[in-house]
Amino acid sequence: MAALELRQQLRLTQQLIMTPQLQQAIKLLQLSRLELLETIHEELEINPMLEEMQEESGESDKGIEEAPEPAEEFKEIQVLESLRQDFDWESYLDEYNTSTPVLFETDPNRESPSYDHRLTLPDTLQEHLVWQMRLSDMSESDKEIGMFIIGNLNGDGYLDASLEEIASMAEVSAKEVEQVLVRVQLFDPVGVGARNLQECLLIQAKSLDLKDDLVVSIIEHHLHYLENKNFQGLVRVLKRTVDEVKLAVGLILNFNPRPGSAFSEESVNYISPDIYVFRVDNDFVILLNEDGMPKLRVSSYYKDALSQDAVIPTDARDFIHNKLRSAAWLIKSIHQRQRTLYKVGQSIVKLQRDFFEKGVAFLKPMVLRDVAEDVGMHESTISRVTSNKYIDTPHGIFELKYFFNSSINSFLGEAVASESVKERIRQLIKGEDSSKPYADQEIVDILEGENIRIARRTVAKYREMLSILPSSKRKKSAWG
Repeated sequence: MAALELRQQLRLTQQLIMTPQLQQAIKLLQLSRLELLETIHEELEINPMLEEMQEESGESDKGIEEAPEPAEEFKEIQVLESLRQDFDWESYLDEYNTSTPVLFETDPNRESPSYDHRLTLPDTLQEHLVWQMRLSDMSESDKEIGMFIIGNLNGDGYLDASLEEIASMAEVSAKEVEQVLVRVQLFDPVGVGARNLQECLLIQAKSLDLKDDLVVSIIEHHLHYLENKNFQGLVRVLKRTVDEVKLAVGLILNFNPRPGSAFSEESVNYISPDIYVFRVDNDFVILLNEDGMPKLRVSSYYKDALSQDAVIPTDARDFIHNKLRSAAWLIKSIHQRQRTLYKVGQSIVKLQRDFFEKGVAFLKPMVLRDVAEDVGMHESTISRVTSNKYIDTPHGIFELKYFFNSSINSFLGEAVASESVKERIRQLIKGEDSSKPYADQEIVDILEGENIRIARRTVAKYREMLSILPSSKRKKSAWG
């Protein structure tokens, strides 16, 4: 049995310590522009040593350089904003001197929406259905069941719960739930409350009160023919004339498969680009989007208090020192972030110049290492600075990561960017004959003639990424 003993060893190691300041710098690097503005405003609220410099103050940036820590000098971010000459100051002052909002119209005779319309949000699908149910002649007990049904509808208007589950929640029988469901399915929009696509289409067909039951028959028994666009098969199995089947199919194709989509609560997210690229003569110029970016400085009041021989308690002096260092580091980190973003944007424009001159079809294969070597930074830094950032180009707004894509080999040896191939596939399908759409193998053959080597399964994958149906689903004919 070996004896236990204690030993002391001296070992020298190197270790990277992630200080709070370094963590903050890395965090700022990967924030989007809107997130950066939000972070700055939050810091302005909690750090009394940090303040926003007004443009008309005319003070210099030397206050940042005189901050206690960090010692190295750096410039502040300056955003020059010009005020419109025709700004209505009288209306502005009146607006902020009243207790309630005031609306101003340049033309007193101009018709405008009522004040309620400016404040009221559109009804949701559930609110719209509840309003109809309360106006109906349904009994109170049925209305209670109806509330459970309406509460279990998804955004498309389909019922996500079974009759048994709703019956259990409402403590009633499944038969009672089904009776109320039939009433709810008659509400506007027609087709709401259906449990599947077939039932949704049937509800809409029956609401038309058609004399001929051909439409109902197609939906109930032959819907798969429509899915495969096999219209000749419909004529053959229904034993009806081409004109009759064509009219019925036209009606079905006009039905709404997602009746609740008109009440969708999805909000539109607008993109605010971080970089603008402009063409000037034969060159491209990039500008950072600094609209609304505060011009920060370290408070001179507290800085002077430290430099003077004022009697300040030790705790207060330590607090001021810490906040001053935090403010100075934040300003430096923001400046470093903007400078890095500018360098990366400049490198992308240089490496992808053909794209900016000619369009998406001329996008080149590029990886993070290419930009990292060009600007002399690590790949992880490039990855962070391109996350959630957008660039406004002459060809539209793109995410910075859009320019980093894999390569597709060509027969002549020169690689082609995968995004360019996707765009070419999209253009081919867009210009195809709708009665004879291209199959995936046909697209492979066309690209081969254009010196692009690609497998059929890769074409299928790119087509799915572009949300494009296969050729059998894209085929159109005189049926519509």
